Amino acid sequence: MKPRPTYPWWATTSRDETHFRQDVLLRRLLHDRVVPFTAYYSKLFREHGIEAGDIRGTDDLAKLPFTSKRLLENPKDFVIIPDESALRHQWSSIRHALTHGPAATKQMLEEELRPILMTSTTGRSAAPVPFLYTKHDIANLEEGGRRMMELANSDPSWRHINAFPFAPHLAFWLAHHAGTGFNTFMLSTGGGKTMGTDGNLRLIGKVQPDAIIAMPTFFYHLLQQSAAEKIQWPNLKRVVLGGEKVPNGMRKKLAALCAELGAPDVAIMATYGFTEAKMAWIECMPEKGGKPTGYHIYPDMTFIEIIDPETGERVPDGHPGEIVCTPLDARGTVVIRYRTGDLVEGGLTWEKCPCCGRTCPRLLGKISRVSDIRRLNIGKLKGTMVDFNALENLLDDTEGLGAWQIELKKRNDDPLESDLVLVHAAPSNGCDRNVLKQRISNRFGQAVEFTPNDIVFHSWDEIRQLQGVGKELKEQKLVDHRPTLEN
Repeated sequence: MKPRPTYPWWATTSRDETHFRQDVLLRRLLHDRVVPFTAYYSKLFREHGIEAGDIRGTDDLAKLPFTSKRLLENPKDFVIIPDESALRHQWSSIRHALTHGPAATKQMLEEELRPILMTSTTGRSAAPVPFLYTKHDIANLEEGGRRMMELANSDPSWRHINAFPFAPHLAFWLAHHAGTGFNTFMLSTGGGKTMGTDGNLRLIGKVQPDAIIAMPTFFYHLLQQSAAEKIQWPNLKRVVLGGEKVPNGMRKKLAALCAELGAPDVAIMATYGFTEAKMAWIECMPEKGGKPTGYHIYPDMTFIEIIDPETGERVPDGHPGEIVCTPLDARGTVVIRYRTGDLVEGGLTWEKCPCCGRTCPRLLGKISRVSDIRRLNIGKLKGTMVDFNALENLLDDTEGLGAWQIELKKRNDDPLESDLVLVHAAPSNGCDRNVLKQRISNRFGQAVEFTPNDIVFHSWDEIRQLQGVGKELKEQKLVDHRPTLEN
């Protein structure tokens, strides 16, 4: 048995020591940067009669209200915009000037605080929200990306392909900086929007990468097309997926297709991240045939709380709840106690990872979005709450179902009529359509109290167009076309 590698402190330090270090980082961030220099939190602390020094550590965060997406309508209010005279009188600036001189101190502060990069949210449910990065933040992106490479057991000598779309979004830039941080070859294709499926396949065929980083749905279509054209990817060892959920059924389909392309031992790992965190986390490299052991959080960069979504109170370790995120070392745009709207099935654990031995906190189990739990009026089931996250897991695990999309409509396109649920499906492996229709109906029966109003079959090209493969930043597996009275 191979000995465990030597890990840095964030990966192995005791929980008490980690919390102590997190408290120091949080105090420094709030006292020196966030409270004095962001419009929103400066006002918030004043209105609540709280001084920056009242937040002594992560336990004191409960004194602060949550930050939600709707509060980000004025994104400039969450940007650290320092006052030069105030900076000059801070002890940290004085100390640096005494040891390095005024010119070096000015350069240091500019690199720490001047925004030089912008990403944004995808803007599916609201207008895109910009998030600013300084050189300090970009260094964190490189370090976080480097850690993801290590957790995936990648190798600097490998060839990596970043197939995320060229866009001002976290997924692309984190993958890019992971390459520079890990000092490895990283070729960015721009995803389907830039080169199309055929262009990506030609590049992959020439480069023969060891690892591919991509959106799950887009990568699935790349594999399907490669299998149809009898293209082989024998060097592929790692697949890292982000931007969408990766149900177990999807993993199985991807693994089977990779094997068909000459890569039977590929390891498939998912990531979890969001724009507001300015970071993403990955599962560690599993043992062959082993199950994922959760997303490994970097406790020196981020503090994660799991709360009861109804009460807002923290839940014990290992309990399900909503993910709340506070950065510990961010600059540019900063959001404190951000409610993600993401529900994690297994909560947070500090137990040693059974796979890699790291003791950093981990998010366990499926992560689903509250926004994918929707109210439907179907027949007699008025106001039924339907969890489309559960349906996604079941559909991806349906034998013979290659790709799919759920469409929500109104009967006769009348906003006052009942809702209709349609499933668009592309069969795989020559599956009989009648058999597949029954399987899909059975899957609905396992998760909800109704069956689809219709199941419409499509070719692979048609389903790609419906999902927006190569056109949308995130392929669409659930679309809501219900008109409203306002329309």
